[in-house]
Amino acid sequence: MISSPVYNFAAGPGIMPREVLLQAQQELLDWRQSGMSVMEMPFTGEEFQTIMRQARQDLRELLGVPADYRILFLQGGASAQFSLLPMNLLPPGATADYVDTGHWSRKAIEEGSRYARINVAASGADHNYRHVPAQARWQLDPGAGYCHITSNETADGLAYHWLPDTGNVPLVADMTSDFLSRPIAIERFGVIYAGAQKNIGPAGLTIVIIRDDLIQPARPETPSAFSYRVQAESEGRFNTPLTYAVYIAGLVFRWLKRQGGLGAIAERNRRKSDRLYDAIDGSDVYVCPQRAADRSRMNACFHLADASLTTEFLRQARQQGLLNLQGHPAVGGLRASLYNAMPDAGVEALIAFMQAFAARHT
Repeated sequence: MISSPVYNFAAGPGIMPREVLLQAQQELLDWRQSGMSVMEMPFTGEEFQTIMRQARQDLRELLGVPADYRILFLQGGASAQFSLLPMNLLPPGATADYVDTGHWSRKAIEEGSRYARINVAASGADHNYRHVPAQARWQLDPGAGYCHITSNETADGLAYHWLPDTGNVPLVADMTSDFLSRPIAIERFGVIYAGAQKNIGPAGLTIVIIRDDLIQPARPETPSAFSYRVQAESEGRFNTPLTYAVYIAGLVFRWLKRQGGLGAIAERNRRKSDRLYDAIDGSDVYVCPQRAADRSRMNACFHLADASLTTEFLRQARQQGLLNLQGHPAVGGLRASLYNAMPDAGVEALIAFMQAFAARHT
């Protein structure tokens, strides 16, 4: 039996703002007296086009996206972008730089290698992904078509808290798990992409923000629906978009604006993660091996000093309404995902439980 309240620490799909879910519930059967649910609307109709335009404009304002960047609402999740990036940005035989910081950057490298010659400019594998490689160690190729990073490693608990300098080579970032968690300098990137299921909305929707000069014809074998150029030229109407997911994302963008924007959200996220990491570091029962300067504010990955207690920890946590604290299957241990919608009360409840558990098992 689960006690109340319940706090969901899942890495994805992650916790959603309650206000957004309530508004979606209220509008489910009839959006703004249109007589239609958003799920029923033709995507070419004025009602849904209003929703999409507003969502795109709110996102542009939140992030300060310059006029020479396009915002694309695509399908397939971020994992599809692992393949679509080289298919859209590179001619056959071209090279791209990738920095390996953990599970998801390795996935990106594996998929990208099917379509391009990949130069692994730096890797954290030699220290078991306990910190982000310093840029002084990177071996960049000045002729690369782009340089790819994973800004936040969901499974390994690492994040970039600085921006790499890649010179004239476009910087590309998978921001799936920290997108909209803080302000970012969009103009420093050529492409940013993010799956929606962490801080944006339902799984399946992917947002791609791309600089105009990088929008070019995709390779001939690329499906038209996955061509950045085709999608940009059609304003997202080439094929049926994920209409309900775009609608929910738009509600989240407006919720973020009501919270004070990304600066306010970043400060809240810093406070939540600092409190949790302080509790971990202050106990002999818990261990977080990642270097403090590189720890993720979205996904706190840690483990018990006595790993045999992990199953019991998760069982008791669930009884207290603290859900989905297991680590990624490829990594193990524990993980608390602290996305934008996680309230301070959820973090405080987790810390109180951890301290009580530690007292019983010291």
